Amino acid sequence: MRWMGKDPARDLDEAHEAIEGFSKLRQLPSPGIRWGLHRQGEHALIGSCGFFNRDARWRKCVLGYELDRRAWRTGYMREALVAALNWAFTRTDLHRIEAIVHPDNAASLRLLRSLRFEQEGRLRQCGYWVGQRHDTLMLSLLKSDCEETVSS
Repeated sequence: MRWMGKDPARDLDEAHEAIEGFSKLRQLPSPGIRWGLHRQGEHALIGSCGFFNRDARWRKCVLGYELDRRAWRTGYMREALVAALNWAFTRTDLHRIEAIVHPDNAASLRLLRSLRFEQEGRLRQCGYWVGQRHDTLMLSLLKSDCEETVSS
């Protein structure tokens, strides 16, 4: 939760509310989508990824993802994001996908750069969670940048 951009759930009820919120993304005026991630042959969730804040007119959205610490450095999130980006650029009319990342989240920045996201700038004190303001970095991937990425 350190990099999620929101305070951690205080209890199980709040966690269920967050899950319910993800499930309602498709019903919003600017729909989003979120996929749960699990290891093949297992049912326990190890993370999720998806798109939100879709702007149909500008043909862009924001990418979000998280992964259980026990699944870090396994390649699962890269595999999931390649599939999600492929889906987004081949099955929707999206032209641009943005990612907003805390500057200290080195693993996420490495992952996004490996997927050809380009850093565009620093958003000073644009986030507020766990009682303090945070800078974030803006990265983006254009459909034209992505032809190699989605096939790898």
